[in-house]
Amino acid sequence: MDRIAFVTVVFLGLIVSLNGSLSAAQAAARKGYRPRLGALLGAATGLPVTVLAALVLGTLFPGQPILSVIGAFAAGMAALGALRRALPDRAAGQDALPNGEALQRTIAARHLQGAVLRSLFFLSVVLAIAMLAILMWTVIDKTFGLTAVQYTVQPEDLVVNGEPVNRPLDELTGTELQEILADNARVARLRVFVLEHVTRAAEADWPALSGEPVSRVLKGHEYPAELAGVAFNALDEAQVASLLALNLDRDSLQELVFDEIIQPQVVDSWPLWESLTRRDAIAGFVAAEYPKAEVRWRSWVSWEFLTSPLDPRKPDDTGLRPALIGSLLVIAITIAVAFPVGVGAAIYLEEYAGDTRLNQVIQTNISNLAGVPSIIYGILGLAIFVRGLEAITSGQAFGASTANGRTVLSAGFTLALLILPLIIINAQEAIRAVPASLRQASYGLGATQWQTIWHHVLPYALPGILTGTILAISRAIGETAPLILVGGATYLTRDPEGPFSIFTALPLIIYRWTTLPQDEFRNAAAAAIVVLLALLLTLNSVAIILRNRFSRRLS
Repeated sequence: MDRIAFVTVVFLGLIVSLNGSLSAAQAAARKGYRPRLGALLGAATGLPVTVLAALVLGTLFPGQPILSVIGAFAAGMAALGALRRALPDRAAGQDALPNGEALQRTIAARHLQGAVLRSLFFLSVVLAIAMLAILMWTVIDKTFGLTAVQYTVQPEDLVVNGEPVNRPLDELTGTELQEILADNARVARLRVFVLEHVTRAAEADWPALSGEPVSRVLKGHEYPAELAGVAFNALDEAQVASLLALNLDRDSLQELVFDEIIQPQVVDSWPLWESLTRRDAIAGFVAAEYPKAEVRWRSWVSWEFLTSPLDPRKPDDTGLRPALIGSLLVIAITIAVAFPVGVGAAIYLEEYAGDTRLNQVIQTNISNLAGVPSIIYGILGLAIFVRGLEAITSGQAFGASTANGRTVLSAGFTLALLILPLIIINAQEAIRAVPASLRQASYGLGATQWQTIWHHVLPYALPGILTGTILAISRAIGETAPLILVGGATYLTRDPEGPFSIFTALPLIIYRWTTLPQDEFRNAAAAAIVVLLALLLTLNSVAIILRNRFSRRLS
């Protein structure tokens, strides 16, 4: 018997033992025994018999683990039945209704059953909290810790006019930093620095700006007069470095030199627990394996991590901005579509629709759709929104230039379909919980049906509706399969600019990073999980605040 089958048998044996302790206690009380004796006999019979039967069946039928598991479970249940029947009846001849000592034994058996179940429920809560704590610790353990940082060029080895500076970076002047950029950076990278850090032009506009004169590219910024008519793509390293020096302060120049010339790289990393308990050993390992590296504490969640673009080549330098913006846009469209449609459908089904066969079929289908796997909705979104409604979702009908329907809008519509049944069902339950007397009082004062719904039913049901919406959003924001099917990119260096843009999202980035071989990408994935949880808690907190506000208004 393999390990999986054995673990399954032990789990089923525990269930049989629990069932035996509950049922045998009542049987023992009816036959004149103490309920505790029956509970102990039932618990002691279930697990051993189940495991023994699995071992016997595994010997008789090798290579048939499913048969062994099913047969062991059946044998355990049969053993419990045999135990209850074989227990001698010491209360024969008593009245059909228990009284006296028999009544006390019956009550004691019920209390014992309640105590067992209460302990089981408490154990379930403890287990759930423990699993959540383990999950959170696993994420946090990867998000913080020591790193070994090594420079491509040591700061003291930087060269100015052919000679090393032999000074720390903080002691260099702005002119020296400008010369370092001109001597060590490629001209193409320097031009990108100007467009990115000085003009802050959109990445899509860079090709058009590169051929324009400097006066047009740097309109509103400083530049030497002799360079005004020179084409931007004709500037050499020294000229572009001078533009950077004119428009950036010394700290910004130092940051550029540090990131692009010195280029710190994380060559190894350690989780938080190991960093706290084995710091000396880590320092010794780094000194032996990476003699030029420095040991530093690092938080992978940082402001730079949130605001920087994705970098598929450097896990220690990658950001999360395109995925974060993409997730916010997608979830905003999802809520804007699913909430009003879901609540409107619930109002119609509860307040207007009659109990006809058609409405019963609709209600049954809504209930079934709530349990459909998310990948099915992804296929539906691919067929309808990406392909069928491509002219609309790509924005071509509105003059946008997106090539196909794999856009933020398609993703938002697909996730809206995913959570729509959940919102409808929860909204129906909330509307159904509104007392009928409230409607009757409104009608008695001359209000119409719509006035009653708008002014009385909806405000009363809104806290429950928002609770269901919280659960629906929590599901939608972490979905990955539908986004993959509708064309979400796992890497996208530019930000989505609107509903008709191609996109990536936090779940897609987390999925991608966990599949890459570098350990540092797993640290980045843990940091992205922290950001996703923070985003989820923020959205849920807003919904909870609104729910509590409406609840106070009603009270």
